[in-house]
Amino acid sequence: MSKSKRLMELMMAVNHKRKFTVKELAQEFGVSQRTILRDLQELSELGVPLYSEVGPHGGYRVLKERILPPIAFSEEEAVAIFFSIHALRHYSSLPFEADASSALRKFYHYMAQDTRDRIDQMKSRVDFVSPARQAQSPYLSILLDAAIQQQVLLIDYESSEKRTSREVQPIGIYTRNGLWYCLAYCFQSDDFRLFRCDRMVAVAASTAEPRDFRHVHLENRQAKGVIEQDAVALYAELTKEGVQMCEGEPWPEPKLHIRSDGTGWLEGSIPRGDLLFFAKFFISLGHVVTIKNSPELLDCIKRTLSELMAKYD
Repeated sequence: MSKSKRLMELMMAVNHKRKFTVKELAQEFGVSQRTILRDLQELSELGVPLYSEVGPHGGYRVLKERILPPIAFSEEEAVAIFFSIHALRHYSSLPFEADASSALRKFYHYMAQDTRDRIDQMKSRVDFVSPARQAQSPYLSILLDAAIQQQVLLIDYESSEKRTSREVQPIGIYTRNGLWYCLAYCFQSDDFRLFRCDRMVAVAASTAEPRDFRHVHLENRQAKGVIEQDAVALYAELTKEGVQMCEGEPWPEPKLHIRSDGTGWLEGSIPRGDLLFFAKFFISLGHVVTIKNSPELLDCIKRTLSELMAKYD
């Protein structure tokens, strides 16, 4: 095995292992311990974060921030990844903001000049627009880690009515219309709740015992019977024109269904805090939409129309 190939396989091996000794690696790669020591020194110089532990149970460990082994991307793959990260720049908050910017700089720096020129041309000709929001959500990474690690957090939450403190266990976070939301189990309510992340004014670790939600996540929450209590049910019939107008909206919820004749319907749920947004949107659609079985949304639409009538009466 050539040295370059051995170094690449060694990098993948140490990234995979939690702990290892020089003797173990020497046996695995069929070389002397001295050779492995030299190879580990080279990996360390390349940026692999290794540290050693002395004593009878010592060995080597790789720090948490592991370095990925080199991955060969085609030009099209590299451009696709670049623009996937580039598209996130419209968000005022991200759970991995600094890391995304760093990855973007590395991708661009190591690309061939002709590929960089192509990207420079594409940046002014393709975009993934998200509504600009001034609201900041500084705790996204903490919420995401808590959802992954099954941890309980103590949050100070400021709704439109009052400010409360409560213990929650996040299930996941997602963005919609430029705002971030966190679906979490609320210990105070003994039920699932949907929280606006920008309304969390403080977040800290809690000593409360977490519930077992390892198999509950955003994609299967409905199948698991998770009901977002701060969400409002929506059902709306759409004409053909209504379907065409709603197809341009980037909502994960409510979902658009289309019939064979071109008509369709919207069905799902919307956050209670977004009622006014959806009321104004459906008012703008006029006769191409008919709201059904959504009394709270209908009340919001009627109030909005009454206020407009009073303004121009």
